Amino acid sequence: MDSSTSQIVIAVLGIGGTLAAAVITQRGADRARARELAHARQLQQDEREYATRQARLEARRTCYASLSAGSRDLANVMTKALHALENGEMTEELRADLDRARREHRLCHAEAQMVLPDSVASAASTANRHLGDLHGLLIRLAAGTEQEGESLAVAWENMDALWDPLWHMRHVMRVDLGITDPDADPGVSGAR
Repeated sequence: MDSSTSQIVIAVLGIGGTLAAAVITQRGADRARARELAHARQLQQDEREYATRQARLEARRTCYASLSAGSRDLANVMTKALHALENGEMTEELRADLDRARREHRLCHAEAQMVLPDSVASAASTANRHLGDLHGLLIRLAAGTEQEGESLAVAWENMDALWDPLWHMRHVMRVDLGITDPDADPGVSGAR
C-alpha cells in the first residue's frame, strides 16, 4: 500500500472509530437513562402502594375505634338500665338513651361490616349478637313483657357474659392492626 492509501485507511478508521465511540457512548447513556426511569417508576409505584396500605390501615383503625366505642357505650347504658330496673327507677330518658346507644351501635356495626376483614367481622358479629340479645331482654323487662325464664338475674348473667365477646372483638382488632401478638391472652387487659 502506498502512503496515500494508508493515510486514507487510517483516516477512515479514525473517523469510524470516533463515530463508533459516539454511538456506543450514546447507547450506554440511553441504557443508563432507561434504567433510571424504570427505577424511578418502581419507586413511585412502591410509594403509591405504601400510601394505599397506610390509608387502608388508618381507615380500619378509625373504624375499629368507632365500633369499639359504640359497643362500650351501649354496654354502659345497658348497665345503667339494669341498675335502674333493679331499683325500679327506669325513666323515659334512660329508655331513650338506651335506644340512642343501640341505634348508634347498629350504625357503627353496619359501617364496619364494609371494612372489616373476615376474622374481625366474625368477632364483631358475635359481640353484636350478644349486645342485641341483651338489649331486647332489657326492653322486655322495662315494658313488663318478659318471656318465661327472663328476669333481672338472667339479664345480669347476660351482662357478665357480654364482656368476653367484647374483649375478644377488641383483641382480634388489635391483632389485625399489628398492635397485639396473636397468641396474647385477650382477657389480660385489666379493668373493663
